[in-house]
Amino acid sequence: METFLPFLVKYSSGPDIQIVIADNASTDDSVPFLKTNYPDITLLLLDKNYGFAEGYNKALQQVKAEYYILLNSDIEVTENWIQPLIGLLESSPEIAVTMPKLLSYYKRNYFEYAGAAGGYIDKFGYPFCKGRIFWTMEKDEGQYDGVNEIFWATGACLAIKSEIFHNTGGFDPYFFAHQEEIDLCWRLHHQGYKIYCNTQSVAYHLGGGTLPKSNPYKTYLNIRNNHVLLYKNLSHKQWVKIFMARIPLDLIAALKFLLGSQPAEFWAVFKAHFNFYQYLLKSKKEPRPAHTSSHLIFQGSIIYQYLFLKKKKFSDIKFKFH
Repeated sequence: METFLPFLVKYSSGPDIQIVIADNASTDDSVPFLKTNYPDITLLLLDKNYGFAEGYNKALQQVKAEYYILLNSDIEVTENWIQPLIGLLESSPEIAVTMPKLLSYYKRNYFEYAGAAGGYIDKFGYPFCKGRIFWTMEKDEGQYDGVNEIFWATGACLAIKSEIFHNTGGFDPYFFAHQEEIDLCWRLHHQGYKIYCNTQSVAYHLGGGTLPKSNPYKTYLNIRNNHVLLYKNLSHKQWVKIFMARIPLDLIAALKFLLGSQPAEFWAVFKAHFNFYQYLLKSKKEPRPAHTSSHLIFQGSIIYQYLFLKKKKFSDIKFKFH
């Protein structure tokens, strides 16, 4: 935070701009540091760690504004990063969410894992981005520049109309962290809204500040939440078909962890499934969409494209959108 906050303050000034920091019951010296060095910044202290999803919900209930820009603490913003995002939101009532081009903090001419130039999913629910497919990050050579409609925007830096955020119910608290922004964007698609990336706004993301990529808890959250994501946003008929295909894919992933001497990751896969089945038992009465159709869902397997066809770049894939 000490590294990135000066950039936020420098490039976020204006009569209609307010910086608000929500502290999710941190146990380090963040709060004393902020009170001493940035006394003019509004500080919201939450009583416990609610996670990314519910933490934002509780904080934003206390913030009155027409637009919210949700920003991770490990993001370096750049000059004129706000106006391209807000200007795009103001351009159409259909546009609910925008995001900047997200580049790597360390490899600054490469896209960053968490969002790159905008997110998509394949028909099995696996997320990928323009500029990032699985573990391959492309070099940014302007190949995805522009104002582009996307399926999901990264929670690391996401601008949204406040009324829409609250009317939609905000983030689903069950997710705690990981893929809650995909769920939010998918629910917005159901309501007829659109999501965009505007690459005129640029930010640099450190990434992995909360949970490193190899953390078993991260594996657990990603797999559990991805199944919840699909269950909530697909019709029952669509979900059953996809879920039956996902079971062997998750089993293969678990075996790969085991053979790679990662027993904690192996058990994380099974724990994710067990807790998802518990979720199913409690969610039978929740409303489900009658049918899910989006021209931004890739009607193929990104795993097959990446591992078997060796297509590592977004531009290499022959997309079949519907």
